[in-house]
Amino acid sequence: MQDHGYKGGRLNLPFVGISTFAKSRHVEDWESIDADVAILGAPFDFGTQWRSGARFGPRAVREASTLFSFGHAGAYDHEDDATYLDASVRIADLGDADIIHTKTDESHENIAFGVRKALQAGALPVVIGGDHSVNIPCINAFADDCAENGPIHIVQIDAHLDFVDERHGVTAGHGNPMRRAIEKDYVSGMTQLGIRNVSSTAKEGYEDARARGSDILSVRQVRALGTDAVLDRIPQGARVYVTIDIDAFCPSIASGTGTPSHGGFLYYDVLEILQGLSKRNHIVGVDLVEVAPAYDPTESTQILAAQVLMNFIGFIFHESNKSST
Repeated sequence: MQDHGYKGGRLNLPFVGISTFAKSRHVEDWESIDADVAILGAPFDFGTQWRSGARFGPRAVREASTLFSFGHAGAYDHEDDATYLDASVRIADLGDADIIHTKTDESHENIAFGVRKALQAGALPVVIGGDHSVNIPCINAFADDCAENGPIHIVQIDAHLDFVDERHGVTAGHGNPMRRAIEKDYVSGMTQLGIRNVSSTAKEGYEDARARGSDILSVRQVRALGTDAVLDRIPQGARVYVTIDIDAFCPSIASGTGTPSHGGFLYYDVLEILQGLSKRNHIVGVDLVEVAPAYDPTESTQILAAQVLMNFIGFIFHESNKSST
């Protein structure tokens, strides 16, 4: 029986120590990132149109993630007969991008800087928001990477289309990120999953999105098609950036968000899509946004967010390790 290092070190229970993501190593010097995964907090919520509070999302998700800090052994999944996130996957927590209050452009640029540093170090950037506007600097940061390695396809899991071009001069709020992304010549297409009910985007936005090559499916459409058929609509083998808005989930399991929308996904709806993407595509970046912990006293929302990210990272590197052996 292996002791997985516990006899020779600390037990390091979830409630002990400083809350980095999954109790990973904190890297303060962004010029010295040596990791497979780089976690970056983006505690920016000046782009919200209703309830603020997502600025506290990175801190809450990090704390929740300590529940899933597996130590040396990784996490064995008996359904898959696979061990995920063992010591071979090196995760570093870069801390948070500096946010300058009332200054959207400067704050967004600080987020983009962190993502670029992760990419330059060869690490998978995983950004925790913050409102969905933080996706704008994340995609901006891929310009040089895509010039070298080719375009990206964006998979958005969200209740809202976020495809507004401009309203009263606002072009970088949380209703704009997918419109800003599709404008990039290195974004080859977009799959938008979970879009439903009364949306922040007018009919013209849907028409614009489809005209620019976006594939839009509601929760009910995703369920009717099934996971495999949904995945078949995404270019196989493409470099994929995944952006997850926590309001894609039903507020019955994720109430801690600024813009809840009933009729959302349940846990396995999303998990199976993420696992399928990991098998079929090269995942180059991830963000998870809109966790506003103050609206969920049960803390279920941030636990869900942490669990989704931990599983997704595990899937990505399990597939990567299989392909390299």
